[in-house]
Amino acid sequence: MIVYDKKRVGKRIRKQRDALEISREQMAEHIRRVPRFCGDIERGKVGMSIETMLSICNLLKLSPNDLLMDSEADSTSNETELIMAALHNCTEKQRKDALALLKLFLNAIK
Repeated sequence: MIVYDKKRVGKRIRKQRDALEISREQMAEHIRRVPRFCGDIERGKVGMSIETMLSICNLLKLSPNDLLMDSEADSTSNETELIMAALHNCTEKQRKDALALLKLFLNAIK
């Protein structure tokens, strides 16, 4: 049976929001709610409507499935997903620069 765990969902929201360097105030503005409500969602004290969930997913570059369900390979794939989400917010030039830096870094640590 699938269970909606508000605390786990809230933790995933906060982790992704922090990774994307989005403030709680920015998230609240995007989803048209007050920051306190966003904090209550992140702490798992309250649930959210479908509309609010979809707005959060849009902002945080997550699918509803990613937001609601625990993934089996959560720890390893989550780091990759966070990197991909951060790059998604960059310009094309910033992505190319990030790739160049990553290549330099990987060559330096060999």
